[in-house]
Amino acid sequence: MTEIAMTGLGVVCRLGRGVETFWAGVQAGSTAVADRVPDPDLKVPLPLYYLVPGEASDAAPATRYTGDAGLEAYADAGLDGVPASRIAVVMGSSVGDARQVERARAGQVPPVADASPPFVLASELAARIGAGAGAVNLSNACAGSGYAIAMGAELIRSGEADVVIAGGAEAYSRVTVAAFNQMGALAPDRPRPFAHDRAGVVLGEGAGAVVLESADHARARGARPYATLAGAGWSCDAAHPTAPDPTGAQAGRAMRAALEEAGFGPDEVTLIVPHATGTRLNDSTEAAAMGAVFGARLGAIPLHNLKAVVGHLAGGAGVLGTVFAALCFHHGTVPGNPATTAIDPECPVHLPTGPTELRFGVALVNAYAFGGNNISLALTGAPS
Repeated sequence: MTEIAMTGLGVVCRLGRGVETFWAGVQAGSTAVADRVPDPDLKVPLPLYYLVPGEASDAAPATRYTGDAGLEAYADAGLDGVPASRIAVVMGSSVGDARQVERARAGQVPPVADASPPFVLASELAARIGAGAGAVNLSNACAGSGYAIAMGAELIRSGEADVVIAGGAEAYSRVTVAAFNQMGALAPDRPRPFAHDRAGVVLGEGAGAVVLESADHARARGARPYATLAGAGWSCDAAHPTAPDPTGAQAGRAMRAALEEAGFGPDEVTLIVPHATGTRLNDSTEAAAMGAVFGARLGAIPLHNLKAVVGHLAGGAGVLGTVFAALCFHHGTVPGNPATTAIDPECPVHLPTGPTELRFGVALVNAYAFGGNNISLALTGAPS
């Protein structure tokens, strides 16, 4: 099977812009109380979100974040010499720039004509770089960018593209915050995944992007890979519109499928970046799924609660976890988790608060979504 290299990375999130800012913030373990959204028309008990700092909310922020992360990844990979006709873009999002539609319907901006703005993220980025091999927008909810990465790898293996910029984005919208308030799924202050007193998710703005290409293509142009996408596995619970199957059977199936495609076994996994939203059912279900795959060894594998630092980027969650795992291999270390209260006995996971060396093995990145969409990505790498 064609080996897929990750040669460029880009990030925008509550920590700021750029991969270096992201990595420094994650190393600092800088969890924070959620921002109160400065929107007087958002009339809900918990008007909370992790916002990208210094941003105006009046002009297609999700598209802007996608462009910023995608162009950073493009430049990082040094793609100027690659024919644009052989580059594709695949992006995932839950609601995209739904804020444009909300504001237009409220009479706050002129109506949007001749377009469906929530899902033009890939098209806008493709237009900016002249990508001619395809532009695909996905809406697999919170698994969207994980699916985008897996689909990008398939575009390369099938010969449809030589290079794919894959990822996802999310931005504040009233409907999202209102829906999570109605479900009672939001934390009142900050996320505490796997903790015994976890109280819900904190949603986050931002975007992530990775450049994918075959290892042969990367070597031929002298590109440096951060990591290798060794396998992907997906499944669907089909159990409930919003809640996961509490047995975790299909989530476990996705993890096993990713490892099988990568040619590795559970004993070779040295890092897990879990979905870990901080809601009671999601965390206990994921813990059960991981326990079924890894057995007692689950308590020894380092996990990193990325959402405790950047929040839940929904459609962008999978790609931020992938960027994080690639950087862990690149730097040879896994940053410590933010300190938390006692771990829930139903979630027997290992959350080291100090750095852990990472010089070999497999990193598994999980992303799960409404509608039962599950995806796991298996990465390999070594310090650069």
